[in-house]
Amino acid sequence: MAKQGQVTPSGDTASRLEGLARAASQSGARSLPPVHLWNPPFCGDLDIRIAADGTWFYLNTPIGRPPLVRLFSTILKREGERYFLVTPVEKVGIRVDDAPFAAVEMRQLEEGGARLLSFRTNVDDWVRCDSNCPLRFEPANGGGLAPYLHVRANLWAKVTRAVYYDLVALGEERVVDGRAKFGVASGSTFFPMADAEQARI
Repeated sequence: MAKQGQVTPSGDTASRLEGLARAASQSGARSLPPVHLWNPPFCGDLDIRIAADGTWFYLNTPIGRPPLVRLFSTILKREGERYFLVTPVEKVGIRVDDAPFAAVEMRQLEEGGARLLSFRTNVDDWVRCDSNCPLRFEPANGGGLAPYLHVRANLWAKVTRAVYYDLVALGEERVVDGRAKFGVASGSTFFPMADAEQARI
């Protein structure tokens, strides 16, 4: 008898994994599938985990096929604090250690005379950082800050350490709500990291 929350598939879990991949491939076409419109029945949890560095694991083994990871990332959905892979006919739960994506590269563009930052995720999506896809900075374990970039629909990418150093190098001081802040600008939006005085230490 399956434990509560466990998948009880008609075939083995590998077959379900292949079925999810087929559904993602068929639904995605050339653009992201409309997972926000899908509300299929919950079918339990699959033993899929996204590690803090963005690596996908299945049965504790890294998924070594980047196209498969890319496919699964297109049907990823967040509801509250839980994450799911969703197709038009089923929804399965997965685990995410931190953020489901990693921002692994940054480019500087120019738009309207202002600098615009664009980030590449570990699944090769490019995300333009602006008020719709903001940066946020959270306290990191052991001190310092952990930067995150909004990708879509409450799904975030953790900015890798190397890219974070590039961000800091672009930092500047601005007055926000009457207080001097250190942060980075992209497009028409300024994203504060810390109090300017604290950043000078």
